[in-house]
Amino acid sequence: MNINLVNHKTYGEANKPPLYIAHGVFGMLDNWHNIAQQLSTDFFVITYDARNHGKSFHDNDASYQAMAQDLKHLTEYFNHEHVFLIGHSMGGKTAMKFVDSYPNIVDRLIVVDIAPKKYKASHTAFINAFKEIPFDRIANRKDADLAFSEYAKDLGIRQFLLKNIESKPEGGYQLKINIDAIEYHYEEIIGALEFQFIHHIPTTFIAGGNSAYIGKEDFEQIQQTFPNAELVTIPNAGHWVHAEQPTAFVESIKKALLSQIN
Repeated sequence: MNINLVNHKTYGEANKPPLYIAHGVFGMLDNWHNIAQQLSTDFFVITYDARNHGKSFHDNDASYQAMAQDLKHLTEYFNHEHVFLIGHSMGGKTAMKFVDSYPNIVDRLIVVDIAPKKYKASHTAFINAFKEIPFDRIANRKDADLAFSEYAKDLGIRQFLLKNIESKPEGGYQLKINIDAIEYHYEEIIGALEFQFIHHIPTTFIAGGNSAYIGKEDFEQIQQTFPNAELVTIPNAGHWVHAEQPTAFVESIKKALLSQIN
């Protein structure tokens, strides 16, 4: 049986404890390069592009079950029977789905600024931008940014989103992401997760102090499925905690994971 393996990158020495990192929607493994480098002193870090993102394969199925299965294939590729797992946003939900689908593989779970609940649609304008802007007729990235500014006012968000286009040999740009599959499964991506089991593995939820993604009532709900969960809040950080406060973020990760090893 041929298995599509997601695009991935490794950091550090293979004899160290394996640590997988799953990115969020519209993200890619490159977004975690600096964090992965810092964590590679203590771990064998594997970052990867989720299906329909980055350099990974495109597929009409963008469900969490499919993305969890992709991660399972990756752990099998590296012959890892026990791993540490970090997931941010969509990657955090993927990580929770992975734990529920394949128990006894993850020794410690870290979920970054996401709860397993349903969220309001907040990416619709970005989806529309990727579908409506004629990137194949745009001459340069300055013009691409200008076109995208009608859909996203914040420069930082536009710079993040525009990593999802690449130049074409004949001129213009094309999308790296499978925007049709993401749009089709968007309600599931922002939707609530359903769990088969209660998971007693040590779990850390990391929230941005300026982010509203995880509230007090959310954590109470989280503890019903993950009773050994702790909540760590990093001040002066929004939803992209790892990008906005990388030093504090890495310290929190190491504190959680190294205590598990020691």
